[in-house]
Amino acid sequence: MGDIVLTGGTVFDGAGTDPMTADVLIHGDRVVEVGRVDVPAGARVLDVSGLAVAPGFIDAHTHSDVVPFMAEPQPFKLLQGVTTEIVGNCGNSAGPLIDEAAVEFHRPMSSTIPAKVDSWPRTLGGYLDAAAQAGPTNNIASLVGGSTLRISANGMDRELREGALTQMVALADRAMAEGAVGMSTGLIYAPGSYASEAEVRALAEVAARWQRPYATHMRDEGDGLAASLASTIDLARTTGVRIQISHCKAAGSANFGRGHEILEAIHAARLEGLDVNGDMYPYTSGESFLSALLPSDAQSGGRGALVARLRDPAERERLHTRVLAGGPGEGAWQQTTPTGVVVSMHDPDPSVLGHNLAEIAGARGIDPFELLAELLIADPASMMVYDLMSLDDVELILAEPSIAIGSDNSVPVGNAHRRGWGCFPTTLGEFSRDREVLTLSEAIRKMTSLPARIFGLIGRGHLLAGAIADIAVFDPATIGHEGTTVEPWLAPTGLHHTFLAGHHVIDEGRFCGERRGRVLRAGFPEPEERD
Repeated sequence: MGDIVLTGGTVFDGAGTDPMTADVLIHGDRVVEVGRVDVPAGARVLDVSGLAVAPGFIDAHTHSDVVPFMAEPQPFKLLQGVTTEIVGNCGNSAGPLIDEAAVEFHRPMSSTIPAKVDSWPRTLGGYLDAAAQAGPTNNIASLVGGSTLRISANGMDRELREGALTQMVALADRAMAEGAVGMSTGLIYAPGSYASEAEVRALAEVAARWQRPYATHMRDEGDGLAASLASTIDLARTTGVRIQISHCKAAGSANFGRGHEILEAIHAARLEGLDVNGDMYPYTSGESFLSALLPSDAQSGGRGALVARLRDPAERERLHTRVLAGGPGEGAWQQTTPTGVVVSMHDPDPSVLGHNLAEIAGARGIDPFELLAELLIADPASMMVYDLMSLDDVELILAEPSIAIGSDNSVPVGNAHRRGWGCFPTTLGEFSRDREVLTLSEAIRKMTSLPARIFGLIGRGHLLAGAIADIAVFDPATIGHEGTTVEPWLAPTGLHHTFLAGHHVIDEGRFCGERRGRVLRAGFPEPEERD
């Protein structure tokens, strides 16, 4: 791999400072000089005049855990300038899965079915080894998930068995020793929703001991937002753990305008000396499992138990009554509408993809809730894109300095949320350039040095001499994404080049075809170059 010189670009260092016109010299996998560069003999020179040159973007919140195992390389993040993803979010990591029973309980939330990949018993370290062997298309680093720990120690039962929490803590400690960059919980999804405050605290204490962050999909992002924020901040206060509030939002039309409560809680915590940050995506819609519309206890006992409940007419009616009443723990049905719920993944019948529950129910002549039950009986792992937030709240939270950018993407198949293909260009184009919610320097900081600091990614997040040569080059005037719910997979515009440890992986907007990603582990040296 010879020297590469990027000449004449507008260089953003990732720290949020004003950019400068400069050259960038890459040697091997490192940046060796930023400034006025004397071009070495034999170097490849790329004129990037008029383009922005930035550190490779770090996606602070993803669900790409199984993407490295997909049959073909998946450049959907590289095409946005994203070079590193944090996986294992919302309590759902790809390990540890201690036996076949754990694998089976985990399967509906693992994305293995839509990605057409397999799963097997493994530690978190075993998963990271396998991902490195398979060859990720971009870098990945993994949190260890509380729900995955609970499944391994306790299955999908609501009550913890004797010794289960001790086993969860031991598995979490091992995952940290194997390179997990932090801990995560998904307190709205079964079985994470069954966790007591004492259980959550025990897991957060593991992260605190290892001085790694605790990322949480809070117990309630809607009506119970204030209580969830208070509980989360108190966890930082009592354990000393660093907090990452996942996909910050005020969910449901009844809660539009409450985004300021999140920022006020973060500001108060930081004034108290607590290290509290968050992440978000720049959309008013979200994506989740279709089962998230139901009360969380509907999934107690696993996939088979959920299907049995939905097949029982009396139990189905009880669930219908509960979701209509709404409230904490009663599912997201009241946070959206049947017209606002679009089926994004449903393995048995792809014809429903891209259509909302009201459309499909109308065509079948049934009630939307009855349709929901039918879809989940056919495929309990079905997913949805659903209307959830107000634009005013999105803009308010996006402008907050302590909030990193995280796409919250699922696997890049079907009609998955367009954020998977366009989160970062949308932030840079629509929200920075067009809406002027934040400056370009600040937008880049929130997708580079901020997440690098949060997750301890040494050598990344800054564009300076000695840094790993993960670099994004884009046109600020044209960067953007035209993907829609019907066609989310459209490629972004304005992204010219992406470099991954010095390798040119996107050249004038085209993927070069190689899997050049690395698996990054906390406490481990930078991985060696793969053959």
